[in-house]
Amino acid sequence: MTETQTLIESRPPSVATLFLDRVGATPDAEAYRYPVPAASGEGPDTWASLTWGGAAERVFAIAAGLLDLGVRPEERVALACSTRVEWILADLGVLCAGTATTTIYPSTNVDETAFILSDSESRVLIAEDAAQLTKARQRRAELPDLAHVVVINAEDAVPADGDPEGWVLSLAELERRGAEHLRKHPDAVRDSVGALRADQLATLIYTSGTTGRPKGVRLPHDCWSYMARAIQATDLVLPDDVQYLWLPLAHVFGKVLTAGQISVGHVTAVDGRVDKIIDNLPIVRPTYMAAVPRVFEKVYNGVAAKARAGGGAKYKIFQWAAEVAREYAKVTQDNYRRTGNKTAPFGLAAKHKVADALVYSKIREAFGGRMRACVSGASALAPEIGYFFSGAGIHILEGYGLTETSAASFVNPGEAYRTGTVGKPLPGTEVRIADDGEILLRGPGVMEGYHGQPEKTAEVLESDGWFHTGDIGELSPDGFLRITDRKKDLIKTSGGKYVAPAEVEGQFKAVCPFVSNILVYGADRNFCTALIALDEPTLMSWASEHGLAGKSYADVVATKEAEELIEGYVRRLNEGLQRWQTIKKFRLLPRDLDVEHGELTPSLKLKRPVVEREYKALIEEMYEGAREG
Repeated sequence: MTETQTLIESRPPSVATLFLDRVGATPDAEAYRYPVPAASGEGPDTWASLTWGGAAERVFAIAAGLLDLGVRPEERVALACSTRVEWILADLGVLCAGTATTTIYPSTNVDETAFILSDSESRVLIAEDAAQLTKARQRRAELPDLAHVVVINAEDAVPADGDPEGWVLSLAELERRGAEHLRKHPDAVRDSVGALRADQLATLIYTSGTTGRPKGVRLPHDCWSYMARAIQATDLVLPDDVQYLWLPLAHVFGKVLTAGQISVGHVTAVDGRVDKIIDNLPIVRPTYMAAVPRVFEKVYNGVAAKARAGGGAKYKIFQWAAEVAREYAKVTQDNYRRTGNKTAPFGLAAKHKVADALVYSKIREAFGGRMRACVSGASALAPEIGYFFSGAGIHILEGYGLTETSAASFVNPGEAYRTGTVGKPLPGTEVRIADDGEILLRGPGVMEGYHGQPEKTAEVLESDGWFHTGDIGELSPDGFLRITDRKKDLIKTSGGKYVAPAEVEGQFKAVCPFVSNILVYGADRNFCTALIALDEPTLMSWASEHGLAGKSYADVVATKEAEELIEGYVRRLNEGLQRWQTIKKFRLLPRDLDVEHGELTPSLKLKRPVVEREYKALIEEMYEGAREG
């Protein structure tokens, strides 16, 4: 048995066990960094630190507090909170108490929050603030199982008229109760962790629901223990890494990163405020970060916009450097695949060196200057964006997984990464491609099933453990996976040709620095069309230089100038497509797509049915007068 196999096969039953092992091994090592806002509310944040031993004190107090509230093994404790260190401590407290976490995005509306709390039969809600408390309070009559709401921001833990006695308490109060419980029962938490079974429910994550009501995905303790050990075995993260964690922890992608950290033992800086990412990177100076493709697209568009604002010469230099970066990345990745060395011809290497001094070094500094690797997941990264960052020295390792497979089923292997693929399966995960191209997965990371929905479970999970992902893909001879599209999202034109919209959309994002979101449409039509939303800061910067200053975003996208600008990029896109894939018509949307309007999931995936329904009139307008065949 290899070292990797031993690491995975000998995994403990739970991440809670791994946490106790980590605390025992490195109690004084730094575990978490987190921002502390200035007391006045103005000025820069300071960053505080928590050791593994310090984290354990709080985790044990939370776990014991839950035991004191009477929550029993596998009963659900919901967590509605943004990404912050208290989320991680609360989740670990839930796991160490033997109970199970139900994750809820803080942006989730009242109706869906109530649905999740009810469907999961959650006994306790750990709420970030008054806003999350209010959602539960408004529907309390429909939530007979919800015995307590624990509020993280103590000043917001204010009981209201009509609340049952003791229904609302602060996290600080819960920890005080837990500390008292431990004085009476000092081994309570350790006994609880010791009693955990690998098949016991650990987490209930509701799918973000690109269609219909979300389904609760049941992930037992063994899923997370396996993921933690598999991440460690890949050397994806190292003990001396500093991870910057901003992803939503209610999402499986963010959650799996917390499991991997415990197994490896590196430092994680936690701050979920998306508007602080650019400010935080030079302060945290991370060596490792996971993100969704939209973040890399926004960085790329921002760099291009800044170069354009610097004048024609600067923009030409950027465009030249971008092409050099892509060429350099493709050549060096290909050489590494064939020879094991990332070499480039002398002329290309010389151009790359000049471009590095002029452009790439500044991009690396913006990421903090120490970034060893970024992981991209949740949706497809446009290859040309990936090649750009690769050539600039920001190595983006694409990965792949689903909520139903505990997030990380595939990831690119360090130096050997291949842009445009999602890498190889994690050790212990099996993959096969069905006759229709669908990716099937089997392994310890696969869910137990959908909560209370055996018929839905049977649709995707075979009796022998193979899970149907719903994604279409291809495996290279040496095991690298390339995702083509979602099976249900494939477009069949009226001419019988299949189009993968995500592939076309990704290519457009690579050629057009103004795009924010794009939806390609064409099912049962005789040509493809697109709805395009533009990146507001980039567009408005362009508008101010082209006689459109003072106009609103909606007014700018309605102008002939904006249409002609984007039409040029659509023509460039079409030059690289098959005839049946080309975009014959497009419409610019009056605003960007967003989570608030329900057009994007919290992990920024496009909700196609919602967008198609909302902009049905624009779609029909593009096909008016066209011959359908």
